[in-house]
Amino acid sequence: MNLSKDNMKKIYGLVTFTVLLYLCVRNLNVVIDAVETVFGFLFPFILGCGIAFILNVPMKFIERHLFGKARQQEKKWAKKLSRPLSLILSICFLVLLLVIVIEVVVPELGATIVNVIGRIENNIPVFQKWLENTFSNNPQILKWAGSLETNPKEIVDSVLSVLKNGVNNFVTSTVSLTMGILSTAMNVGVGFVFACYVLLQKEKLISQVKKVFYALLPEKPVKYIAHVWHLVNKTFSSFIAGQCIEAVILGSMFFVSMTIFRFPYAMLVGVLIAFTALIPVFGGIIGCWVGFFLILMVSPVKAFMFLVLFVVLQQIEGNMIYPHVVGNSVGLPSIWVLVAVTLGGSLMGIVGMLIFIPLVSVIYTLFREWIYKRIEQKQISV
Repeated sequence: MNLSKDNMKKIYGLVTFTVLLYLCVRNLNVVIDAVETVFGFLFPFILGCGIAFILNVPMKFIERHLFGKARQQEKKWAKKLSRPLSLILSICFLVLLLVIVIEVVVPELGATIVNVIGRIENNIPVFQKWLENTFSNNPQILKWAGSLETNPKEIVDSVLSVLKNGVNNFVTSTVSLTMGILSTAMNVGVGFVFACYVLLQKEKLISQVKKVFYALLPEKPVKYIAHVWHLVNKTFSSFIAGQCIEAVILGSMFFVSMTIFRFPYAMLVGVLIAFTALIPVFGGIIGCWVGFFLILMVSPVKAFMFLVLFVVLQQIEGNMIYPHVVGNSVGLPSIWVLVAVTLGGSLMGIVGMLIFIPLVSVIYTLFREWIYKRIEQKQISV
């Protein structure tokens, strides 16, 4: 073996890496505690990067469509004000959307819960009578039917009793709960301010990061990292924008069609389906069954008609709207979409379902590029 200077550097680096890896494995608990501590310090800034990434989607749209011509004409006011104004308009848009949802959903949901409770209370005697007539020869079912609560006062008293028993535990945990809320609010506040700074100076920050990478790494890996970042940014941005637009269109379709056919809870079900549609594959099904249960409390016939309406609108949305709105921006075959949603949901819940589709799409694209490059190098015709 040629023990040149470069080879000796590689050997020293490999030995150092091996020793460090051995020490980390031997002291795994210490390493995990250190990582958790560092993550705790960096969490507000990581959260800020996530907020900046989400806000960047509407901000780019506003900046491109409202100030695009002025920036192309190199007007001074456009260069100075387009970015801050676009950021402010994006924040106002998201806050306005949140306020509208709260104003529409919360009162409607409260009224719906009260209405459902009242209908259940009125239907319990009917249900008891049906059980007595149907299962007259089964004493166990008759005993259970007679034990159903029909008095609202008894239900309220039982709920108050449960709450009263939990007061002591609640009081003891109030301090820790308050500290947790304050800590979360502090992290969100710091993250939001950091996100604003990132968005206002994103070109400068990207340039600085590039300089650091070019100073520390060879040119070829830096170009590949830049390619991966461009792919990640494009895939995630397209997925977020397309998924939000598709959810709004689907929710509006349900609201309009349910209003035309005089379904109950048209506004509430439309908003719920719009929100659950943000979850790929399974979101629409969740919204469907919630809407079915709410309508079932009013009219069983209309509840089953709602299922038919859901199937029709889902076919229209899946075959005509989704391909044009989201299109092939994610670039992931349907079978891998299902795998990504299932894996993300099992690991991180709803957030995982949203993140794993563009993440798996990036991995899929990079792997496909590597496969094609290897085939080309081998000069194989497939």
